[in-house]
Amino acid sequence: MAKRFVSIWFPYLRTDWFARHERILDEAPVVLVCPDHGRMIVTAANAIAQSQGIDIGTVLADARVIVPFLQVFDDKPNISDKLLNSLAEWCIRFSPSVGIDLPDGLILDATGCAHLWGSETSYIQSIRTRLKKLGYDNRVAIADTIGCAWAISHFGKTSFIIETGQQATALLTLPPSALRLDADIEERLHKLGLHHIKHFIGMPRSALRRRFGRQFLQKLDLALGYEEEVIQSVHPIEPYQERLPCLEPIITATGIEIALQRLLETLCYRLQHEEKGIRAAVFKCYRVDGKVEKIEIGTNHSTHNIKHLFKLFEIKLPTIEPALGIDLFILEAPKVEKISPLQEKLWEKVYDLDNARLSELLDRLAGKMGANSIHRYLPDEHYWPERSMKLASSLQEKPTTTWKIDKPRPLQLLSNPEPIEVTAPIPDYPPMLFRYKAKLHKVVKADGPERIEQEWWLQEGLHRDYYCVEDEEGCRYWLFRSGHYSADKSYKWFIHGFFA
Repeated sequence: MAKRFVSIWFPYLRTDWFARHERILDEAPVVLVCPDHGRMIVTAANAIAQSQGIDIGTVLADARVIVPFLQVFDDKPNISDKLLNSLAEWCIRFSPSVGIDLPDGLILDATGCAHLWGSETSYIQSIRTRLKKLGYDNRVAIADTIGCAWAISHFGKTSFIIETGQQATALLTLPPSALRLDADIEERLHKLGLHHIKHFIGMPRSALRRRFGRQFLQKLDLALGYEEEVIQSVHPIEPYQERLPCLEPIITATGIEIALQRLLETLCYRLQHEEKGIRAAVFKCYRVDGKVEKIEIGTNHSTHNIKHLFKLFEIKLPTIEPALGIDLFILEAPKVEKISPLQEKLWEKVYDLDNARLSELLDRLAGKMGANSIHRYLPDEHYWPERSMKLASSLQEKPTTTWKIDKPRPLQLLSNPEPIEVTAPIPDYPPMLFRYKAKLHKVVKADGPERIEQEWWLQEGLHRDYYCVEDEEGCRYWLFRSGHYSADKSYKWFIHGFFA
C-alpha cells in the first residue's frame, strides 16, 4: 500500500484562537503584538488585517494609522506549541499518527485511513469542515510524501489531492519556498531567475549540489519521495491498537457497548493468531467537543477471552459521558504477553493459581473493588513473623522459600506487635495476667516459650520468647517477651496475634 500523508496548515492559527473566545472578532481586523527594542511589533494578523495592508513585522503605531479600529492583543509565549498539541490530539480521530509541524501546521499519516470516509475527497473535506467549525481557518492537502503535501497545502491553488506518483508534476509550478528551503537559498534562486521549481528540477544534480549545497537536494528528494521522511507522532502508536471511527456521533450506552464489542473481537482475533493475550487494555472515546473519555482494565493472566474482557469493561462503561457524541473509539493493549496453553488432565480438575476461572474471578473482583483490594502473599526469608511474608507482584510469581508450618501460628497476625502490661513469675514462666487495650485478661492455659532470635543480617531489636496463652473466656493469644528477664525491668511484653 502506497504511503499517503496529509498536511494541515493554519494560516491564522493564533489569531483564530483569540477569535474563538471572542466571537465579535470574527469580522474585525485582529493583530497580536509583542515588544521589540522599545516598540510594539505585529507578530500575527488575521485575514482581515492582512487584506488592509497589515502584516507581520509592522510597527503597531503604523498599523493603527492604517486601521484605526484595529483589535490588538498581547501575543502569548509558546501559544503555538500548546495550540498545535491540542489540535494534534483532536486530529487523532482522522489518523493514529499525528505530528506537529511548527510553527502553524500538522502532519498526518493517512495511509489506509481515507477509505473509512469513502474516498480521499470526503476524507479531506471532513477534516476541513470539522476544523472550520472549531474556528480555525485551514488548508489541507494529501500526497505520497510529506514534502509534497506540505507544499500543496501552503502554495497550491487548484487541486489539493495529489494522485499517487504525481508529486513531481504537482510541484512544477510552485515557488522554491514550497520545498521548505532556508531563506538565503531562496534568495539566491530568485537572483538567478529560478522562480519556480520547474526551472531547476531538471538541472544536473552535481551542479545543484555545488551551487546550493546538499541540504537543497535533500529537501527536493523529500518532496519527490526519493528519501523517506518520518512523522514524530504526539502519541506513539501502540503495536496492538484497533480504531472504529463513526460517521455519526454516538450518544447512547448501547452504541458504546456495540463499539467496544467490535473492537474486542477484532483485537482478540489478532492476538489469538499470534498466541498472545491482554494483560492491560485502554478503551478511549473521542468526543466531538475534543475531550477524551477513557477506561482501563487489567488482568492477572494474559487472555483473549472476549466475553471476559467485555465484562471487565462493562463495569466501568457507565462512567463514560458521551456529551454531544463520540465519533471515534480506540482500543489499545499496552501490555500483552505470550499465552502458553495448559494441557488439562483427563480425569482431574486443576484448581491452582493457573486455573483460568480463578484468574477471571479475581479480575472481576478487582474491577468492582479496585486492584489494591486483592493481595497475594509469599513466604520470605526472615525470622521475625511480621517480616516472614512479602507481597507477590502477580499470580505467576513463584515462592523462593517454603511456609513455616512446623509450629503453630495465629490466624490473625498484627503487622506491628503492640505493647501490653504483664504480670509474670520469674525467670521464664508464661504470664499470669496481661492488660490489652484497658482490658485485663487472666491466663488459664499457656504453652511456650518459643525463642525467635534477632536477625543477624539486620542487627535490629532483641530476641523474642513467644507464648501461646488462653484466657478465662477461651480466647487464645500470641504474646512474647523482648529480651532477657531481668530485675531492672528493662524487658517488655507484646501481643502479636490472635488464634481465634
